[in-house]
Formats: sequence, structure tokens, C-alpha cells
Amino acid sequence: MPIVTPEKYAEMLDTAKGNAFAFPAINVSSSQTLNAALKGFADAGSDGIIQVSTGGAEYLSGPSVKDMVAGSVAFAAYAAEVAKNYPVNIALHTDHCPKDKLDGFVRPLLTLSEERVSRGEAPLFQSHMWDGSAVPLDENLAIAEELLDRCIKAKVILEIEVGVVGGEEDGVENEINEKLYSTPEDAIATARALGYGDRGYYMTALTFGNVHGVYKPGGVKLRPEVLKEAQAAVVSEFGLEDGAKPFHLVFHGGSGSLPEEIAAAVDYGVVKMNVDTDTQYAFTRPVAAHMFQNYDGVLKVDGEVGNKKQYDPRAWGKAAEAGMAARVVEACENLRSAGKSIG
Repeated sequence: MPIVTPEKYAEMLDTAKGNAFAFPAINVSSSQTLNAALKGFADAGSDGIIQVSTGGAEYLSGPSVKDMVAGSVAFAAYAAEVAKNYPVNIALHTDHCPKDKLDGFVRPLLTLSEERVSRGEAPLFQSHMWDGSAVPLDENLAIAEELLDRCIKAKVILEIEVGVVGGEEDGVENEINEKLYSTPEDAIATARALGYGDRGYYMTALTFGNVHGVYKPGGVKLRPEVLKEAQAAVVSEFGLEDGAKPFHLVFHGGSGSLPEEIAAAVDYGVVKMNVDTDTQYAFTRPVAAHMFQNYDGVLKVDGEVGNKKQYDPRAWGKAAEAGMAARVVEACENLRSAGKSIG
């Protein structure tokens, strides 16, 4: 199917929230990892989200070029072409963008989408993330308001982060402390600044102990009830219908999370869960196996010529893509999106 329209993306997210499932948002940094993500979603019968970080976008432009906008545009163009061959809906997203990279990443991409929409075309991306976790909440929300206005004009959904995700991603590192848990007051301030769906569509990454990186199951101390409390606080503060889930929530730093923790987060309104560390490993592990098992073919050992069929990048690339695709299927099953494509 073609990359989704803005309207289809909103339908995807609303359907997920209304039916208590979530979409994996798979980080990619190459055509191979993009193709692996697409195959994984198709194999699972799940719609999905594919995203690039600032580092991933730089890499996509060429390791010596490091142009986030060029890499993002190239990624979106390639994805738009190859996604047509898969029977599921796919949305494109840009991941964590801190304040010092807004002018070199999200704002220029929004300008491109505004220009496209003015010509009657679809936006380049379906959503962008502003990561204001490193600045005071008031400043975070002020910038979010400015970006939300632009996103609405560009028919793009904004994602924000309220709270702090611990660990490290793309050179941004946060301590693991009490700031990892968003408060009901944070949720109310967010709704006061951006609304609760009444003033424009956005997603919120409230934090509940999330940590980026590699952790064994149980190593991350998640408190999914924080999300339930946040939704309830906004319902109470603004007189919304009892049991409503005003926020479309996002789950960051999910590696090592227990299945029951993921399930609880989805029950409380999570519609998008970022998956990066686990799929990186799932991609690389088969490559390592191929190299070890075929070392005398991929290397010209003792004056021999090696085996072209074994060092051809397609040989180990296919194995890598299959490994990553299988991990995407697992993510869809954990988040209950498998078999639920809205067509």
C-alpha cells in the first residue's frame, strides 16, 4: 500500500487506542533495515510506523555527509516507493529531536511538508517528535505549542516527551532517577497547553521509568500505573467522560520490558512503542553468524580467493533482514497489533 495519508494515520492511532493495541515504531538507518521492517509488518499482518532518529537520518545521507534533512528526504522517498509492494499501512516518523537540532531537522522537514501540502500533495512524514525532556516543562510546552501549530498546517502529527527517558540514545544521555516518572501535574500542564485532542492531534510520551539501551527483563523498573494516573488526572481536571483516555501515549525505552508491563501500558492508552535496540541486535546477530560460519569464504585466507557468494553483501544481508523482520513480528504480537491491519 502507499504510505498512509494524514487521515489514515489518525485512523490507525484512534483504532489502536479504542481497541487496546499499539503499533511498533521501528527505527531504521538503511534501505536494508527499512525493508526488514516492512517485511516484518507484512508477515505480522500489522500496520506500523517506521522512523529515523537524528543519527539515523545523518547516516542515511552518507556517513561523510551527515545531513539530517537530506537523509530524511531520501529515506521518505525510498520508503514511499518500496512500501507500495506490501499489503499493510505504513506511516513515517522522525524520532527524538532535542532543542539544539530543531533548526537542522524537524523545522526544515516541516517546511518541506508545508510546501507539499500547499501544492495538494501529502506531507513528507506523517509525524515528528520534539524531545523537550532536557528543558524546563514550561519551555518544553511553549516550543510544543509553536510546533503543533505548524504541524496542523502541514497535516503532520506532533509527538512530544514529558518527563525524561533514562539511558543513552544518539549521544543524548539522561540519568536514571525520579525524573523518569511523569506526574499528574505534568499531564495536566500538557493538556492545558496543547489541549486533549480538541485543539489538534498530538501524541505524548509520558515517562514511567523508561530507559533507552540494553537491559535484561526486569532490569528496568517500570510503573505503567503512572500512565493511568495521568489520563485520570486530565479527565478530572477538564471534566471529561469517566474512563476516557485523552492522550495518545507513546512508550519509549522498551527494551527489557516484561510482557505484562507492555500490556498494562497499552491498556492505559499507549498506541506507539519505539523499538530500536532489539531490532539492531536482531539484524546484526545473523551477520555475525554468517561471518563466523563462513570465515574462509568471506576472507581471503592463506592466499586463497574466498567465496564471492559468501562475501556478497546480499548473502549476509538477506539473513540480517530476515532476523530483524522476525523481531518486528514479535513486537507486533507483544503489542497486539498482529493481524489487525485496518486495510
